[in-house]
Amino acid sequence: MSVFKGAGVAMITPMKGNGEINYEALGALIDDQIAGHTDAIIICGTTGEAPTLEDDEHLEAIRFTVDRTAGRIPVIAGTGSNNTAHAIMMSKEAQQLGADGCLLVAPYYNKATQNGLVQHFSAIAGAVDIPCILYNVPSRTGSNILPETAVRLAKEVDNIVAIKEASGNISQVGKLAAIGEGIIDIYSGNDDQIVPICALGGIGVISVLSNVAPKETHDMVEYCLTGRYDLAAKLQHKALDLVNALFCEVNPIPVKAALNMQGFDVGTPRLPLTEMEPAHKEVLRKAMIEFGCL
Repeated sequence: MSVFKGAGVAMITPMKGNGEINYEALGALIDDQIAGHTDAIIICGTTGEAPTLEDDEHLEAIRFTVDRTAGRIPVIAGTGSNNTAHAIMMSKEAQQLGADGCLLVAPYYNKATQNGLVQHFSAIAGAVDIPCILYNVPSRTGSNILPETAVRLAKEVDNIVAIKEASGNISQVGKLAAIGEGIIDIYSGNDDQIVPICALGGIGVISVLSNVAPKETHDMVEYCLTGRYDLAAKLQHKALDLVNALFCEVNPIPVKAALNMQGFDVGTPRLPLTEMEPAHKEVLRKAMIEFGCL
C-alpha cells in the first residue's frame, strides 16, 4: 500500500521575523511544489524543524498543509518522537487532521535496541489507521533500523508500509530490498542517492532538494520508475554540486537560505540552528545558478 511514488518534498517551516510560523509563505510553498509536480508533501519532519515546534504549532502546521493541499497530493505528517506515548498522541492527532500518513523517526538520544524499535513503532502504528513510514537516519538519531527489523515490522504491522532510508549505506539498502521482497516500500532519504536507491528497488525520495528544484527532483524519480536510467543519471550528476551545497551546513540552514534567494520569505531557522555563513551562502548561490534554479 504505497503512500506515494515519486518525489516527496521534505518541507521547510517558514518563520516570520518574530519566530512565528509564516503561514502565508507556507501556502505559497505548497502551491509552488504542486505546480512543480511534487508527488507528496512531508510536513514537520527534520527539514521542518520539528524539534523546535511546540505541539500546538506542529499540529496547526499539519492542519494548514492538509487544508491548503486539499487532496491534490498526499500529505505525510512527521509525528515521530523518542517518547513513544508522545508519538502516539501526535500521530492520532495528525490522523484526525486529515494527514494521509505519518513519518516516524527512530528514537533519538535515548535510542533503543532492535526489539525496542519493534515495540516502539508497533505501538505508534497500532494507534492509528493511516499508513506509517519509518525514518532511518542514524547520523541524527544514533539508532539504526536494521533491514531485518524493518521487514519484521512491515510483516507484523499492516499499516507500516515504507521506510525513508537515510543511513547512507547502499549495501544496507540493497539488503533491505532483497529480504523485503516488495513488502516494504523504500524511499531514498538522501538526495545524492536517489538514482542508486531507485535502481535497487526504491519507489521514490523524501527530498530536501525538492524544496528548490521540485520539477527536476520529480523528473529524476520518474525517469527511474519508467526505466530511463540514462536520463535519471544525468539529472543526478547535474544536481550533485547543489545537493552538496544544501548540506554544507546542518539541514535546514542552507535550504532556507536557498528559498530566500528564490524570493520566498521563509526567514531563518530557530535556535539552536543559525543563519547560513556568508561564505557558504555564496557557494550555495553559485550552485543554484549553475543548476538553473536561481
